[in-house]
Amino acid sequence: MSASALLQKIDSIRIPVPNLETGLAFYRDQLGHVLIWRLPHGAGLRMPGSNAEIVLVPAGDDLQVNFQVASADTAAERFSEAGGKVLLEPFNTLNGRAAVVQDPFGNVYALRDDRLGELVTDDQGTVLGTEAGENSGA
Repeated sequence: MSASALLQKIDSIRIPVPNLETGLAFYRDQLGHVLIWRLPHGAGLRMPGSNAEIVLVPAGDDLQVNFQVASADTAAERFSEAGGKVLLEPFNTLNGRAAVVQDPFGNVYALRDDRLGELVTDDQGTVLGTEAGENSGA
C-alpha cells in the first residue's frame, strides 16, 4: 500500500434491512455471522478473515461502503481538494470521527477513523463505551 493512499481499508459495509430483528435472523442466524455490537439503530456483525464489519441499519438508508482513514477531518479536506464533494462534514461517532463524501462519479461513501479505539460491549453485544474509556452515551 502506498504511504500516501487515503483509503486504508474497508471499515464496514452498511446494509439496510426492514428491521434489526429480521436482519439479524438472516445475517446472524442463517448466514452465521457473529454479533459484535448492537444499538437501537444498528448492529455490527463480524466478517471472518477481516476486521471489516457488516452493519445492519433500518430500511430507508442506502447500501454504503465505509472506508477506514487515519483522520476523517484530514481525509475530508484532501478528498475535497482532489475534486470530490464532502456531503456531510466530519462529525463525532461512537469511537471516532466520520465524514460522508461523493466521488466525481457519483459514488457516496463514508470516511471513518477510530481514534477512540474499538467498541467495548457486554455479552449481548450492547455497546458500553470504547477502549479509550469513553462512554458511548447510547
